Amino acid sequence: MSRVILVVDDSSTVRKFVAVSLSMQGFDVVQACDGMDALERLPQQQVDLLITDLNMPNMDGFELIKALRDNPEYKELPVIILTSLSDQVSRDQGARLGVGSYLVKPFSLEKIQYEVAKYVSWTE
Repeated sequence: MSRVILVVDDSSTVRKFVAVSLSMQGFDVVQACDGMDALERLPQQQVDLLITDLNMPNMDGFELIKALRDNPEYKELPVIILTSLSDQVSRDQGARLGVGSYLVKPFSLEKIQYEVAKYVSWTE
């Protein structure tokens, strides 16, 4: 059974690149364009990992992660931040919210795959 990863980014190019690369690794990938879209998609299927940008319209990545941590159903969902923000304040805020990994754009395919493998394998 494939594991499901939700990729949240307002850049369709980033979403597609990450989705294609993870699909090639055997993951099922769901895409969302911002935090609100992600929250609407989460109840539709079991998600094993969330990869999110921080700077997005409607609901940014930090707001999304806080909403997940406040919901008992998603409190333990592994989260990887993938963002252009490299400042220590953002990294610290991610750590306070229980984010597993913090990746800064630009990123490599190998780095994404390495970080994803820390949290999920392609089969159960």
